[in-house]
Amino acid sequence: MFGVGTTELLIVLGVILLLFGNRLPGTMRSLGRSLIEFKRGLQGADESKTKVKPEKTAAGGSASHGTADQKAPVEENVVKS
Repeated sequence: MFGVGTTELLIVLGVILLLFGNRLPGTMRSLGRSLIEFKRGLQGADESKTKVKPEKTAAGGSASHGTADQKAPVEENVVKS
């Protein structure tokens, strides 16, 4: 791997850990939370495709064309840090 051995990689990782060690737990925590939120968003998108079906009006058109009195449901997820 580019002429870099195991010993050199361990030394570089040790130096990085010494320099950024105090920030790593918070960074990894944020990364984990964002990954969980991303997965929830994907599951929500899949569920919304199967649950929402446009209703037909008497004129034969779709009732969900975004009129002023129809608003999309807003889902509020608050992440406390």
